[in-house]
Amino acid sequence: MAVLSRRRFLASLGLVPYFRWASWPRSFLPPPAPDLPFRISLAEWSLHRSLQSGRMSNLEFPAIARALGFDGVEYVNQFFREYAKDFGYLAELRRRCQQQQVQSLLIMCDGEGALGDPNPQARLQAVDNHRKWLEAAHFLGCHSIRVNAHSAGTPEEQRRLVADGLRQLCDCATEFGLHVLVENHGGLSSNGAWLASVIREVDHPLSGTLPDFGNFHLGDGKWYDRYRGVEEMMPFAKAVSAKSQRFDDSGWEVDIDYTRMLEIVLQSGYRRWIGVEYEGEQLEEEQGILATKNLLLRVTYQWLKKHPQHL
Repeated sequence: MAVLSRRRFLASLGLVPYFRWASWPRSFLPPPAPDLPFRISLAEWSLHRSLQSGRMSNLEFPAIARALGFDGVEYVNQFFREYAKDFGYLAELRRRCQQQQVQSLLIMCDGEGALGDPNPQARLQAVDNHRKWLEAAHFLGCHSIRVNAHSAGTPEEQRRLVADGLRQLCDCATEFGLHVLVENHGGLSSNGAWLASVIREVDHPLSGTLPDFGNFHLGDGKWYDRYRGVEEMMPFAKAVSAKSQRFDDSGWEVDIDYTRMLEIVLQSGYRRWIGVEYEGEQLEEEQGILATKNLLLRVTYQWLKKHPQHL
């Protein structure tokens, strides 16, 4: 049987019309590398247009991630919500990951209620709603689930309420040995100092953060300083999301200074996974994914030249 090239494999799925990024300047593409101080994974949201349109399914995600050169995947619960408790489906997903030698890392959970709901019963229900994702993540071999810090009231009231919900969920996660990570995901959660204060108040060994390079919109047209926010969240980080939207002709992200951002991440001592999460419309999804991955490599090699002790 003939072996499909990566391009032909993706094209067979209707995903790749042409790798336009390959025509960018050769200086954009990184040289062969030494060992990286972190590993690079693929966030499923990078393929949300293909998933939402039905051009691909969640079960195909591991093979596509492998074809694009990734060996770790981060799921989004909305793309297999109806299968959260279907262990036949989850077993097939796990089998495909094993077949592709791809590691399941975390499940990003949305739409399961506010963990900081002012109503104690609603808050407890939100905790219970997340339990099925803890079970699924454990079955798949993940290290974490990612949740949101939604609430209502003053910042102080929301801190107390969210911390209570997170603490209860972390207690549930103890049974599975999983971390519960909070992402900056709009509203108060995009205030890095506030989110860090929540994690300190939770004071649980399984709680942590997932800093996202791009999600710092506070609402009402206000933005939090992204570099300050990531720096404030890094002491608690168990995962990092390398968000990207737009690239210039030299392969640099237009809105995010990746050199500055990676300096913050690496100087913090972080040595886990960094997930590629392209959500722009300028490039086709797989082109944006590879452009983001190459930018991560490019900037990291530059950092390693300045810090040879990490080689």
